[in-house]
Parts: sequence; structure tokens; C-alpha cells
Amino acid sequence: MRAILDSSYQSCLDAAYRYLSYRPRSEFELKMHLRKKGFPNSSIQDTLLKLKEQGLLDDLAFAQFWKENRESFSPRSRRMLQRELRQKGIAPYVIAEVAEGIEEEASAYKAAQTRVRKLTSADYDNFCRKLGAFLKQRGFSYEVTRHTVNRLWHERNEDA
Repeated sequence: MRAILDSSYQSCLDAAYRYLSYRPRSEFELKMHLRKKGFPNSSIQDTLLKLKEQGLLDDLAFAQFWKENRESFSPRSRRMLQRELRQKGIAPYVIAEVAEGIEEEASAYKAAQTRVRKLTSADYDNFCRKLGAFLKQRGFSYEVTRHTVNRLWHERNEDA
């Protein structure tokens, strides 16, 4: 019986390593993945403990990674980032700590800069509508969106 449990634990640990090899994961994500694979709860718990001991499973580090990744490649509003982290099973106190330093205006500006390139020939109404919708989809408030759209419109016209 012990050999079966050891075999199950090792298989579970191997599956966890493979899943973590793509990108960092939250404890919740990993637990759900291992459950979906059909591993027994005892093997999952032992695997989670082992990975925490090895420093490979840390929700605070994961949340920080997620925030930095979002800021670099696909900026979102603070509210949207908080929602994404909640969906990944991150504890509220960790989310609050990580989301504290997000600058809404800077994130909206960075996100919008990528979209502005596609709107070079748009008139003011289309520019505002399309860029506003894009920023709204990323979770930014009306006030931040309006300010960012106006700023980019003026910058675009100054360059022309």
C-alpha cells in the first residue's frame, strides 16, 4: 500500500513540476490542476507542502509576478488586476498588498499607446470611441479613460 501512495505522490509531484515549468502558479491554480488530473488529496497536500519548502509555490511572489507581467505586457486597472488575482485564489490581504502601488493613469497611458498606432487616421469621435472602449475593456474608470484619451489626442496632434 505504501508503494502505491509513494508512486501517486511522485506522479503528482512530477505533474506539478511540469505545470510550474510554463509559468509561476498560485497554490489554488496548482491544486485545481492536480485535482483535475485525478490525484488523491493526500498526494496533493504532500506535493503542495514539498513545493512550498522548495520555494516553488508562494502566492505573494506569484501575485507580484502577475502584477509585473501585466504592467509590462498588458496593463490593466487596479480593479481588474484584483479581480484576476481573486480568480486565481490569492488571499485578499496579498491582493491588497500587491495592488497598492498601481498607478491607474500610468497604466492606462501605457495600455493606450499600443492602440493609438492603429488609430492614426481616425477623426476625434472615432478616436475617442475606440480608444475609450479599449480602456474600458481593461477596467479603467471613466475619469481615467477620458483623461488618457484627451492626452493622447493632443499628443498625436502635436506630433502631426
